[in-house]
Amino acid sequence: MTDNVQVTACCGPSAHPASSSGEPPRELGFAVPAHDPLTVVRGMVAIPGGMFRMGSEDPDTFPADGEGPVREVTVAGFRIDPKAVTNAQFARFVKATGYRTDAERFGWSYVFHQFVGREAAAHVLDAHVPGAPWWLPVGGATWRAPEGPGSDVGQRANHPVVHVSWHDAGAYAAWAGKRLPTEAEWEKAARGGLDQARFPWGDEFTPRGQHRCNTWQGTFPRHNTGDDGHLGTAPVDAYRPNGYGLFNTSGNVWEWCGDWFSADLHRDGAPQTDPRGPDSGPGRVVRGGSYLCHDSYCNRYRVAARTMSTPDSTTGHTGFRCAADEPGLPR
Repeated sequence: MTDNVQVTACCGPSAHPASSSGEPPRELGFAVPAHDPLTVVRGMVAIPGGMFRMGSEDPDTFPADGEGPVREVTVAGFRIDPKAVTNAQFARFVKATGYRTDAERFGWSYVFHQFVGREAAAHVLDAHVPGAPWWLPVGGATWRAPEGPGSDVGQRANHPVVHVSWHDAGAYAAWAGKRLPTEAEWEKAARGGLDQARFPWGDEFTPRGQHRCNTWQGTFPRHNTGDDGHLGTAPVDAYRPNGYGLFNTSGNVWEWCGDWFSADLHRDGAPQTDPRGPDSGPGRVVRGGSYLCHDSYCNRYRVAARTMSTPDSTTGHTGFRCAADEPGLPR
């Protein structure tokens, strides 16, 4: 499983480069319960339908990622979780369904090198990630044991669940009567009503010297000062929410979207309505950046930034939040 690993999600590895376009749907392994749509959306944020300007043409964008051009995108009204799915929420899902994540089935996942403790060090597999040696494949690393053997989530119930693949995120969403957001929905919600701002709160990264998200401070990948209060994941409600009431749409953990990735599909800049991405691609879209993003290496904590991972990739810095259709609106 560790052969031919490539770096995709910013400073994150992709576990299965062959698992990409055209793969067959995966069986959930459990019966999806019936849901009342009005109950499903309780506690979710209502994002108004309408047009927003998606993408960026700032000088520090990544052209290969297809951030630009800026284009007018219209989406129908929808609902989205104000926070990423937590360890506690995911544990309830697993208890109800017996679901096993991709990392549990494969037997390992990627852990950032500084988080690998003495017990987990004995379980590091003989593999490396070209271009990102700070990622170590650790046997036994899962959502329950984010740093591998010897770790647990006992004190992190309100932190985002990690080591979940796109398949795992979709399974949870189906169980909850929800779905993953489209990339356009995610960006509209993440912007919080601001037009073309660099971050969910505006253009200044630390307004009045205050940290507004969980990223890396110091010299990547060796020294993180933790000036923002966190070295790894932060609670899902850390920092101030954006104008729509969403927390941590910059930094903390990458978030899976429903779309296949393309850097070219929107290159003509034409207006779009409810885009769903291409029918296939090299990976699924992830958005938002993570606690490992740093301006010197990866500034993809900007709200327009985007990248991808293969659908079965699992790492210690990737999670998700769910979306749902607005009850009563046709789709």
